[in-house]
Amino acid sequence: MGYDLQAVVAEAGQLRAAVRDLGSGEVAALGQGLALVVVTEEFTDAVTDGGSAEYLGFWRLPGGFGRTLARWSAAGPVAYVEAEYFGGVGEQTAAVWADGALALGPVHLPSGRPFPADGSPISQALRRLGVVAGVGEDEFSAVGFGRHRSGGDWVVTGEDRTGSG
Repeated sequence: MGYDLQAVVAEAGQLRAAVRDLGSGEVAALGQGLALVVVTEEFTDAVTDGGSAEYLGFWRLPGGFGRTLARWSAAGPVAYVEAEYFGGVGEQTAAVWADGALALGPVHLPSGRPFPADGSPISQALRRLGVVAGVGEDEFSAVGFGRHRSGGDWVVTGEDRTGSG
């Protein structure tokens, strides 16, 4: 079974305001007051500057989107995360912008490497957003990222929506 996600994560109200101003994207609820917006083709079209993808260690970060995330982070920290796994093999990358600048990462975990002592890249980013993991779980589990296996599932699952307007 695979796992595939490319998303922006931030405090729910902050993310709803950013998406409303952008005019694109659906906000889905996570735990601990956070939400995500899956980076779909439509969303990418709305945020890209027409340039090629920004690398920064990511596979799919739209061109110019780092500047948008930096701008959004003036209202609070914002994470961009990518993960792709199939059959237990894969990789993930995450970064956090805060106060208008890159504040964490990008942190990349290549295929075949174990999670570092401070957690997966996504868990590290979530920790920077204020997520607190309980006993026996990591930040990824604490906010409910395991509820869906692909980004598209977050977009079409109505009970997860926090509203985008």
